[in-house]
Amino acid sequence: MFWVRTVKKKKLIKIILKMNSGSIQTENFLDRESSLGVLLMLPGLMILAVFLAYPFFLGIWLSLTDTRIGMPGEFIGLWNYVDLLEDEIFHQTAWNTMIYALVTVPFKAAMGLGLALVLNNQIRFSNPIRAFIMLPWIVPTALSSLGWFMIFDPVFSPISWLMIKMGFIDLNINFLGDQLIAVTAICWVNIWRGIPFFGISILAGLQAVPAELHEQAAIDGANKLNRFRHVTLPHISGILMITSLLSVIWTFADFQLIYVLTKGGPANQTHIFGTYAYQVGLSGTEIGMGAAITLYMFPILAFFSILLLRYMRKNA
Repeated sequence: MFWVRTVKKKKLIKIILKMNSGSIQTENFLDRESSLGVLLMLPGLMILAVFLAYPFFLGIWLSLTDTRIGMPGEFIGLWNYVDLLEDEIFHQTAWNTMIYALVTVPFKAAMGLGLALVLNNQIRFSNPIRAFIMLPWIVPTALSSLGWFMIFDPVFSPISWLMIKMGFIDLNINFLGDQLIAVTAICWVNIWRGIPFFGISILAGLQAVPAELHEQAAIDGANKLNRFRHVTLPHISGILMITSLLSVIWTFADFQLIYVLTKGGPANQTHIFGTYAYQVGLSGTEIGMGAAITLYMFPILAFFSILLLRYMRKNA
């Protein structure tokens, strides 16, 4: 009996020692920052895998098939991409997207910089003014686009009414019925929405510029323009670069503004990648072709995203 009790005690001691060593190893694992970081990232990575990675790779697969809504498709390789290269509407869509991004972003950056320079001065009611200026950025895109749709209405447009009363025109302007005017109107609404983002972001950069540098430059005889060029601009160039790259990415991926205002019209002349993919893939039931349209946009977005990440890492 004594021998049996001794064996049992030894086994119990071994179990306790194993448990203690296991808990110590767990504590050591959690004490390492890298291990703890991986553990904390796991839930987020799982969510990304389910809601981003899976739809993305599914979209790639669908773009290689002739799938339609309610009908299983067959693998056709790259024929969807080849067919799009021969599609004149797709050519117009690609051109519209480039114009939409490359025209609006410089205007948003320039006007946002001007707004930030004004707000950086000591003015009365600066906080309420800043909050009011942020409204175009805060209000949902669909809601603000609906308001602009009423402003551009061919019959009840207040712009046309005012210009007729002032004697500039005789008939109402069909803002969204003419290709050139419609593209200009869409670009203007995008600029109007993007100015607050640039303005507030650049304003934060302006307020971080040390006042001593401006004072020293003024003592050395530099005027306001030279102080802006040689003191202010170098300090806010990073913010300008980051906000511009973000704006390019968001503009390329835009959908709501165009869809509410024109739905790609008139005669498919104002489509960008997002609206044309929706029209072909969902309204036209050609899921495979719609997926191919969106994936034509992927290399452009990937290029600007990598450029943004490299710039941020370089200046971190």
